[in-house]
Formats: sequence, C-alpha cells, structure tokens
Amino acid sequence: MKERTSPHPIHVIKIGGNQIDDRDFLATMVETIATIRKGGVRPVIVHGGGQEIVRLHDELGVPFDYVEGLRVTSEQSIRLVKMALNGIANLRIVRWLVNSDIDAIGLNGIDLGLIRVERYLVGDKDIGRVGKITAVHVKKLEPILSANMVPVISPVSLGHDGFSYNVNADHVAEAMAVALQALRLVFITDVPNVQIAGRPMRMLDADQIEDLIFGHFITGGMIPKVRSAVSALSAGVPAAMISNFENYSQGEGTMIVRS
Repeated sequence: MKERTSPHPIHVIKIGGNQIDDRDFLATMVETIATIRKGGVRPVIVHGGGQEIVRLHDELGVPFDYVEGLRVTSEQSIRLVKMALNGIANLRIVRWLVNSDIDAIGLNGIDLGLIRVERYLVGDKDIGRVGKITAVHVKKLEPILSANMVPVISPVSLGHDGFSYNVNADHVAEAMAVALQALRLVFITDVPNVQIAGRPMRMLDADQIEDLIFGHFITGGMIPKVRSAVSALSAGVPAAMISNFENYSQGEGTMIVRS
C-alpha cells in the first residue's frame, strides 16, 4: 500500500441501518461530522438500512428467507432493497447533513462504477442478488473529497454481470477504507465501546479477536464489525474504532490495532 501523504486524513464511518430513523441519532451525527471536519478530517459515510428493508418487505407483503444468517435477496427483493438503501436511507442522511450546511452527496456502489462484485455463495447455496466485493474504484471520489463534500454511500453495488447486488455494509466500509488509504475505519453502533465480560475495552489487539469470538465474549452483530476491522488492518488501515457518535467525536471508543 502506498504511503499516506494527504494533508487531510480520511475516516470511513459506517452507520448501522437500525439507527437512521432516530432523530436524536441523526442530530448527533450532524454535530459529529461538523466537528471532525473542522479538525481537518474528511469523512466518508457508508450506511446500512436493515430496518427500512424489513419494513418495505412487510408493508408490500414480499417474503424473504435467511440462509446461515444472511438474507436471501430475490429478484423481487432487490427492488425493495434498492428503494430502502438508495432511496429512503441514503436521502435521509444526506438531507440531515445538507440541512445543517454540510455539503453532502448521496452515492451507491453502482454510481461511477465505485464497487464491483460477484455473486456471493454460501457453500453451494445461491442466496440471490447478494454480492461479494471484487474491486473498489475510488479514484472517481477524489474530486468530491477535494471539493470538501461528504460522500454518503449506500452498499448496493454493481455485478460484473451488469446487475445490482446487495452487499453487507460492514464489508463495503472495510473495502472503502482500504481503497481510500483511510487513516481510520469507524463503526458507529448503539453502544460506546466493545465490552468484554462487562468491562468496557479502550483497546483490543487484532490478534485477540478470534479467541474472543470463540469464547463468546464478542457475539451477535459485533462479530462482522470486528472481523471487518481486523481485515482492514491486515490490508494497511492503521486503526479501526467501534464507538457511538458521542464518544467518537471525543476520540473515545474501542480501538482495534495491531501490536
């Protein structure tokens, strides 16, 4: 990986889809983004939209299944995924930022050919329009970042077959952080840090992560985040953080590093 020479460090910030319909969360997000930009950081936001996806499926009566914890995305379902992620979720985040005089632009992995994927298989099981990232083309983001705009990126991405695919937003954030040579990858959650046996952790060594997962100290939705963090570190990102917006703006949370 090339040496980072940019005078403006990039933070790739992943926001969970379960939080973006909370007005207090969005207000804190805006304050935090404004604060870190004043400090010279260039934020790139990647978001999910799980609640909006489920809500649309329920409202329109479209069923969906899971295979080994992954949502099967059918031809009918991918239409709702695009509506929820590229439309409802992305526009809401951009609207809140722009209403607070932060120049933000909504994008997805298809725009500018940013993220290319292949079909993701679970063993030999096809789970539909779910993608695995094969390439990230961030050079086209450079004019946006140079213009001091904040990209807000939905994880819907472009398959090599020309079709749209749903991609895990944690994986998109990881891939974007690596490709942008970001100084930090940040996972914003509804908790201020990772807790091990009830104890908040200020720092975790990447080499500890799999043992902590195996021992059931790290569970549930935290697992893909810490694994994406470790993968990003292995690819050259200096540090990853898991925090909430309040703590992140103060440089606090759980930092995952390599010793």
